[in-house]
Amino acid sequence: MSTDVAVVLLFTLAGFLIGGAYTTWKTTRPLSVALGICAVLAALGAVLWLL
Repeated sequence: MSTDVAVVLLFTLAGFLIGGAYTTWKTTRPLSVALGICAVLAALGAVLWLL
């Protein structure tokens, strides 16, 4: 897998996780926080992979 493809996939995953965290914020806050943490980790992994 190319480095560029992996970075794009990780950023895409982070975007979906942020969307899920935003959607579940009013109903299930612990799940929303967990999704937000996972989104931050995915974005951080993409940035570190890019470097």
